[in-house]
Amino acid sequence: MRIGILGSGLMGGKLGTIFARAGHDVVFSYARSERKLRRLAREAGRNARHGTPAEAAREADTLLVAVHWSRIDDVLKQAGTLSGKVIVTCSLPMNARDTALVVAHTSSGAEALAKRVPKARVVSAFGTVPSEVLFDVFAARRKATKPSLVYCGDDARSKKVAAQLIRDVGFDPVDAGPLRIARYTEPFTLLIAQLAYEGDEGPELAYRFERFGRK
Repeated sequence: MRIGILGSGLMGGKLGTIFARAGHDVVFSYARSERKLRRLAREAGRNARHGTPAEAAREADTLLVAVHWSRIDDVLKQAGTLSGKVIVTCSLPMNARDTALVVAHTSSGAEALAKRVPKARVVSAFGTVPSEVLFDVFAARRKATKPSLVYCGDDARSKKVAAQLIRDVGFDPVDAGPLRIARYTEPFTLLIAQLAYEGDEGPELAYRFERFGRK
């Protein structure tokens, strides 16, 4: 898969690195400096390089949007036309101080993004776990018991792409339904953040759903 990374901070940098190490062709873009992009591409290995958001978008089958909510409009403008692209977003719609959601209850950040790019196919995924756990999950990806990761979207083919990427990282994908379910998964992320960053055991945290009662 050809994957463009729009946003190369903690989530974008780590997920892009994992995607490259899993065998995908990755282009890192949209960081505070080109030096950082070069470093990410070098550390991710031979399947990775860096470029502008427009280059990352033009050559990609799938895009990961991983920017602070305040930068959404800017990164989309720099990326250019996204018609027909699969967009996996992990961007949480937080205010500038990261203290509260600015989109919630009757909509979600994922739905707002989908309205900005109506000809793309948006899937919400990866935002419900801390970036600090990603490399550990990838290192343990061959274990029989895997942590869960919820995702949602309206397009079945795009959701299959997202589910494959979730498996590549080392999670068990859990289809939560249509994109409007991001109204629930995005606030759930705040619970995960509370446990990860305000608890006493560190941010290397994941979750797993289990079903009981089946024979």
